[in-house]
Amino acid sequence: MAEEESGGVKEAIEKATKYNKGKSLFSLELNYDSPQNQIEPIYYWMLDFVNDMKFENKKITDNFTASPGSGHFSEMSQRVTKLQEEGMKMHGLLNQTIKNVINLLYDLKEFEIRLANYKEAKSEDKQKKEAGNLSLKQIWLDNVDMKRGRGAIHQMANEMGFTTLREAFMIANTIDDLKKMSGKDGIINEQVLRILIPRLSEFLKWQEYSEKELRKRFQIEKSYLKTQVETIKLQSSWIRPYLKAAEELKQKGFDQNPALVNAFSTTMFELTLLGKRKVDPTREIKSETLPEGFKRHKFKRDYYSCILITLKYRGHVGQRVTQRGEYGFAMGGRVDMEFDCYALTSKN
Repeated sequence: MAEEESGGVKEAIEKATKYNKGKSLFSLELNYDSPQNQIEPIYYWMLDFVNDMKFENKKITDNFTASPGSGHFSEMSQRVTKLQEEGMKMHGLLNQTIKNVINLLYDLKEFEIRLANYKEAKSEDKQKKEAGNLSLKQIWLDNVDMKRGRGAIHQMANEMGFTTLREAFMIANTIDDLKKMSGKDGIINEQVLRILIPRLSEFLKWQEYSEKELRKRFQIEKSYLKTQVETIKLQSSWIRPYLKAAEELKQKGFDQNPALVNAFSTTMFELTLLGKRKVDPTREIKSETLPEGFKRHKFKRDYYSCILITLKYRGHVGQRVTQRGEYGFAMGGRVDMEFDCYALTSKN
């Protein structure tokens, strides 16, 4: 798999350019096997060399794997597990915050519906006003008056024979409306009137105060919703490094490589660097890299000098070399280095 990824870079370059049939202009292979050999100094020497040559460099491939029997495999597995556990903890907090946001959205929707009833109750349109008042009265009967138990309007109308009590309450909007209903030809008697006057007065006060409190709560929960959304963004930024690091520490590549034996203590790496540098024709002519004839040539696009560096490392034995338990390759290993040079245009 690793070999396929590194080879894919060369294949992509071959498809992008027709010059020299896509092959590199110059290739060099260098193999180095030593008991004291380590990958870090070689890689960073190459990286510094590319930077010193004023190349813009980019890491294309970064694969590694360790045999199951090696200490390095155990160490990396523990680190991945730790990162995954921390990521799942953050994920649980994130899920809880999302649930809170969903509940807040439902609450705000209910508040909007309730506030719409208050708005309709104050409307100049008689039909809207009546609909708003009836909705608020029903809410008051179901949520406030029902707490009286047997003294609630619903209970008295159903169990005590006050059949007109509920209808009169729903019809009347003021105390004067109640008094008109209790006349000679009215639908309620004095006993019902005495019950409804304090109840209607209580409802009118509840209607005024409950609207104020509901609007305050609506604004508070709306502000709280904004803070919860920002919390989601913050927690997402916290969880991202854990998940990214866990993914980057996953071992990949070299699946079918015969050098990777399960019971051995072996670790393998593959690193690929691509460096590019824009070619300045004037400077190249002065340095005699290009012939004088190029002075009369007009370049239609930018040209780049590119170098592809591939490092493949096989560490023989991994040992703990620091007090923190980090692994090094004190017994050395083998490095296979490949250098391929290309001349590409800005279109490539």
